Amino acid sequence: MHRLRRTIAITASTVVALAMVIPMSPAAAADPPWQVVASGLDSPRHLTYAAGDLYVVEAGRGGSGPCATHPLGVFCLGMTGAVTRVGGGRVVTGLPSITDGAETLGPSDIEFTGTRKYVLSIGIGGSPEFRAAFGDAGTLLGTLVTGKLDKPGYSLFADVLQNEADANPDGTDIDSNPVGILRQGSAYQVADAGGNSLVRAAHQGTFTTTAVLDPVPMLAPPFLGLPPGTMIPADAVPTAVVEGPDHALYVSQLTGFPFEKGAASIWRVVPGQKPVKYAWGLTNMTDLAFGKDGSLYAVQISNNGLASGDPEALPLGSLVKITPGAAVHQTIAGDLPAPYGVALVKDTAYVSVCSVCAGAGQVIKIPLTLLRGFDGEPASRLAGLTRPGCARWWGRTGAGW
Repeated sequence: MHRLRRTIAITASTVVALAMVIPMSPAAAADPPWQVVASGLDSPRHLTYAAGDLYVVEAGRGGSGPCATHPLGVFCLGMTGAVTRVGGGRVVTGLPSITDGAETLGPSDIEFTGTRKYVLSIGIGGSPEFRAAFGDAGTLLGTLVTGKLDKPGYSLFADVLQNEADANPDGTDIDSNPVGILRQGSAYQVADAGGNSLVRAAHQGTFTTTAVLDPVPMLAPPFLGLPPGTMIPADAVPTAVVEGPDHALYVSQLTGFPFEKGAASIWRVVPGQKPVKYAWGLTNMTDLAFGKDGSLYAVQISNNGLASGDPEALPLGSLVKITPGAAVHQTIAGDLPAPYGVALVKDTAYVSVCSVCAGAGQVIKIPLTLLRGFDGEPASRLAGLTRPGCARWWGRTGAGW
């Protein structure tokens, strides 16, 4: 579990999110064949469709403190995480969010029991000692919480970070970042991007390890000064878990530094068995969703790898339709600015974009009936989409991570 794993919430996992507003032309995400259905969001992550409504989880923008020191910087806490009902405003507020000005972690995914009661994941990307440094205000970082939409407040459902400390499924350093979740009866499967594992959490705080994803060998970048051709292990960084038509679990991965293009895979997981590759040749995935016809769709936050391109610009990602057992997949919408979550409703995909933006995140609507490999606007159209402080985050790909 190298510190390179720190991604969107991301991590990047994850991935990253800024604590400041990022200039973004609404037209960039609104041009055909999609349209904007929600805007003004703070670091929007996973999407969930439940009981006729679409919800987007916002990782927030951190706050003024308490603050805690991490190897990556000083993170400050604010209760700025939220859940928004698309078309209906924020329905859950006051959730913990931390930022160092370049990376924001906080609420990531939500699942419902009925129409009102929810369970929600809150990331942290660190250790119990890191969490403790935030004091009482930070006790629910790295956990699943539960509450009701019509009542204020929420409470602990299960402590994912404590499970990482107790069980350490991948056997490396203690680092947890619960992101994608999947309800299974009264329990939840949790993609722990920090722990490189898929764990099952029950209401009484009981955990079992469903699967561990192995490190991914990648070519060492030249600036590391290693001999040419040296391969280094990158963290798996699982980001989402969904149930397939065959009732198996399917897990996406972001992969850690050096975020190599085409190095990510989708894993088919049957509890008690070793994970099996379902599809590969993908890059920095953050979410998955099955369509009503059994087709699987994935979001790539970056098409070319998070360490590529202009360090001051938003990464350009895509929504792709997966070809099982293959490395080549169909682009449904490309050149999306930092996309993260996806939810499918009938013949429509909803995708959160500008997921690393505070105050400028959006949800867009993409008709799947236009399956023609639309590649979106050319990168030049998005050249003006920058995020202050971005270069500092990309600089974290150096030695010392």
